[in-house]
Amino acid sequence: MTHNIYIYILIMFLVSITIRLLPMTIFRKPIRNRFVRSFLYYVPYVTLAVMTFPAIITATQHPVAGLLALIAGVAVAWAGGNLFVVAAICCAVVYIAELFLL
Repeated sequence: MTHNIYIYILIMFLVSITIRLLPMTIFRKPIRNRFVRSFLYYVPYVTLAVMTFPAIITATQHPVAGLLALIAGVAVAWAGGNLFVVAAICCAVVYIAELFLL
């Protein structure tokens, strides 16, 4: 069992080193293509959204409460609310929605 752990750690090490070192060795000049630059600009945002969205829906007892909080959070953020206000309103929406959904 312990040998498997060391193999897993070695594989994770190799993957993370490859991901970090490969771009530095391949791309030595600045990237000038607008499409590639735009794509690389949005990768962190898309990755964060893909990791966060399922957690928003499944973190509550009822997925409907999570969906309502998501809609409320997007609306408040769109209206210019800061991160604290958005989080507080989302928590309140989940609390109220789960009171009525039980």
